[in-house]
Formats: sequence, structure tokens, C-alpha cells
Amino acid sequence: MARLRLSPEQRSAQLLDLGERLFATIPYDEVHIEKVAELAGVSRGLLYHYFPGKRAFFAALVRRHSEKLVAETAPDPSLPPYEQLARGVEVYLDHVARNPLGTRAMMRALASADAEMTRLTASTEHLQATRILAALTPDDGEPPALLRIAVRNWVVFIRNAAHDWLDEPDVPRDELRDLALSAFVGILRGLPVASRPAGLDDLLASVEAYAG
Repeated sequence: MARLRLSPEQRSAQLLDLGERLFATIPYDEVHIEKVAELAGVSRGLLYHYFPGKRAFFAALVRRHSEKLVAETAPDPSLPPYEQLARGVEVYLDHVARNPLGTRAMMRALASADAEMTRLTASTEHLQATRILAALTPDDGEPPALLRIAVRNWVVFIRNAAHDWLDEPDVPRDELRDLALSAFVGILRGLPVASRPAGLDDLLASVEAYAG
């Protein structure tokens, strides 16, 4: 690749784009980030000017993907809760479809034993669960503990399902969306009455109608 004159922001983005390909397809321990410099047509010294090592490089990649995901899936509080949920699923699946390499790299980060990578990915999922809980219990104060467990585990379910979807491209996107919404309904229907926020029955009926 011919050497291009890029701004610092453009160069950093270029290096991360190239690194995304490597980390999405090669196990972390086998990735040599010097290969990124080679692909970008820059010196190793310039690469290390932006990222002092592989761990910092991978952390920057995961952080960029997380920030993009958080921004794209920001809820619209003016919508009813079930529409917020359905729209969130739609936007998330669109994000995965547009960013397959970043999604795979995120999953590799989850599988790593690195504490910082675990913290970065866990914080993103915690935020998504918090958004859902806020929509479910806007006036109820602290959500019941069992409800928090249910929502957090549904977030993990849709993350894993969307990642598997990348390996099963023949599965229609709308069918995966409906599966995610139906799973949400099924999980919350399993809650005892004491763990259900006010209006949950109406929400479940609305989600079922949307998915149906």
C-alpha cells in the first residue's frame, strides 16, 4: 500500500480498521501488530507512536467499537417501552450486520483473560441493561434484583445470538429480531409477580404483538 499523508485522526482510524481485520480472524496471541504497520505502509515506529503495544492497540479497537455501539443504540425515551426495546433490537442487528469484524473482535475480547478487555466489554453490556431497566421501571425506583438478572442475561443472549448470526447469514434478520423479542417475553414471563414492575403485563402483550 502506498504511503498516504493522513491527519493523526485519519491515521489512527486507518490503523484500527486494519487491526480489526486481524483480530477478527486470528487468535489474539497470534496477532502481531507490526503486520498492521506493513498493511498500512507505515513504519513500526509510527504505529507505536499511536499505540505503545498490542494490548493498548486492542483496547483502543474494543473501545472504539463499544462507543459506536452505544451511540447507535441510544434509546428514544419519547417512545413507549416496547417500541424502545424493539427499536433497540433492530438497531443492534443493523450494527452487527454493518460491523462484522468489530463484532467478532469484541467477542474475542470477551474470551480473553485480560482484565481491561473484560471491563470494557462488561461496561457496554451493563449500560445496555441499564437502559432497558430504565424503560421498564421509569417511576419505580430500583428495579427488583431478579428483574435485573433477567435483563442482564437477555443482553448476553442477544449478543451471542447476533454473533452466531454472522456465521449463519441465511437466517433472515427479521426472524432473529423476533426470536430476540420472544426470548425477552419468555424470560420476563418467568418472573414471579413480586419481581415484576408495574405495567409489565401490558409491556409483554405489546412486545408479543410486535414480534407476532
